[in-house]
Order: sequence, then C-alpha cells, then structure tokens
Amino acid sequence: MWYIRYMDNPLEKILSAKFYITPAGNEPVLDWLKGLSKEDRKTIGNDIRTVELGWPIGMPVCRKLEGYSGLREVRSEISDGCIARIIFYINGNEMILLHGFIKKTQKTPKNEIDLAVKRKKEHEKHE
Repeated sequence: MWYIRYMDNPLEKILSAKFYITPAGNEPVLDWLKGLSKEDRKTIGNDIRTVELGWPIGMPVCRKLEGYSGLREVRSEISDGCIARIIFYINGNEMILLHGFIKKTQKTPKNEIDLAVKRKKEHEKHE
C-alpha cells in the first residue's frame, strides 16, 4: 500500500520526474513551465511531487489516458480558473514528462496527446 510506504519515509521518492529531452537537446516541458507564472509553476510542481512521493496515485491529481498505452496526466488547477496538464509515462522508476499544455476544452485535444505519443516513442527509441 503506497500510503504506508510513503509514511515510512516521507522524503523518499517512489518515482523521479525527468524532463523529456528532444534530439536537439531542448526540454519542451521545462520551456513551457518557464512561460507560466511563478504561482502556477509552484502549483504544477507540487502536483508532480505528489505523484513522485505517492505513486501509484489516482484522481484528482493523476489519471491514465484511456486508449494510449502507458500515458498518464498530472492534473493541476492553476490561476484564473485554468487547467494545466502534463502528460507523462513511467520508465522504470522515472516519470518522463513529455508534454505540458493549458486545457481549453472538456476533452483532451487529440493533437496534444499525439505530440506526447510521438515524444514517448522518441524517448523509448533512445533508451
């Protein structure tokens, strides 16, 4: 049970978040985060940390993207009523942060997921 494991050592991460790096050496999720306010970055960072410390964890912080093998999303409510999502996948004991975006519709847009799928394949190819 994750709760017991978390409470035994509250500073021990179960997963470590890592930014996806493009073949050109860019970190698109980090670049996206840098464009957000400090308050929003802190909110998203806290949600990522919750996943790192509490894995496996579900709603409301994290959920599986149905129909997309291994993809999950960190769900963050940020300022001005906006909703941020970071799509990631688990690779060993790491959560690879593939894509971040501000959600503007109820359903996650297919193009946002497609980009994460592309990055996941690229990452797996170079692992």
